[in-house]
Amino acid sequence: MSRVRMAVIGVGALGRHHARILKSMKRVELVAVVDSHEARGREAAEKHNTRWVGDYRTLYDQVDAVSIVVPTVAHGDVAGSFLSQGIPVFVEKPLADTIATATKLVALADQQRALLQVGHVERFNPAWEAARPYCSAPKYIRAERFSPFTFRSTDIGVVFDMMIHDIDLISSLVGCPVRDVQAFGVTLMGPYEDAVQARLVFENGCVADLSASRVNPDVKRTMQVWSHQGCVTIDMQQRTVSRMAPSAALLTGPSPVELARQAGADIESLKSRVFSEFLTTEKIDVPPGDALTAELASFVNCVRSKLRPHVDGQQALQAIQIADLINRRVAAHQWDGDGQGNIGPQRRPSHLRVVA
Repeated sequence: MSRVRMAVIGVGALGRHHARILKSMKRVELVAVVDSHEARGREAAEKHNTRWVGDYRTLYDQVDAVSIVVPTVAHGDVAGSFLSQGIPVFVEKPLADTIATATKLVALADQQRALLQVGHVERFNPAWEAARPYCSAPKYIRAERFSPFTFRSTDIGVVFDMMIHDIDLISSLVGCPVRDVQAFGVTLMGPYEDAVQARLVFENGCVADLSASRVNPDVKRTMQVWSHQGCVTIDMQQRTVSRMAPSAALLTGPSPVELARQAGADIESLKSRVFSEFLTTEKIDVPPGDALTAELASFVNCVRSKLRPHVDGQQALQAIQIADLINRRVAAHQWDGDGQGNIGPQRRPSHLRVVA
């Protein structure tokens, strides 16, 4: 295969970046962009020297692969139509809006032996890739993912929109099923949850606390991973990684607390020695790179070489299953603890609601 003939289905806020990146790749021929909004589609087509198509179903015999960036509720129909033709599909996360639809897409890809990659782009974040070798056998993980309200992805809540990134990262790191889920959330801007706090307990004992909000004034994407080897702090927004680990002196000698209890102990001196003698800290180098470009390049390489994608349908389905469990716990949360008061994500307590 000399060049991979591709089309981008959906050229909205994110899809236009897919078109831009794919157009720049030497091993890709961008044969078309598809969008239900003709003016937007024609604008993207003109910008990238390709053509606009209104109906994606006319492209089956003209493409070797597609990148699908449409609303989540349409993933089942659009991705399913190409997979049924045996055409490799890249579809933005989440794989689908329901477990049933996601399961059907995975089964269809297997049945047709069609490559299916899902856009969990944080797997390609240079900070995550730099930190990953230092995060083996985690025992406790804390992830925070906050952003302002973008008025995009309003067909899903914050769990499927944002938290699912960290669900996928953590699941890939821990590598075993979830045993228990606790969660609660609030709804502010529309019909779906906008801020959620969740705790996952995995079968190997690892505990993960996840916070996600799309009604936060500032952007934050951080994760701390604790293991026997120490703590790794990852800032996926600022692209920084730091590592803290117990020193040889701490592991083999008397503990700082024991030293502090000795007669005449110099507490101020001990304080100054915490991060120089007892705990070692270092910054991990993070190479430059664009995660979306790396992700799409990986997909193209998989299409050309018939390799298994970095994030396949089964992994994406697992993330959706966990996300669905979180949403179920959010929906069942009893704010008053007795089953008689407010249940589920609350915009406003019932006693404060205005009755016309």
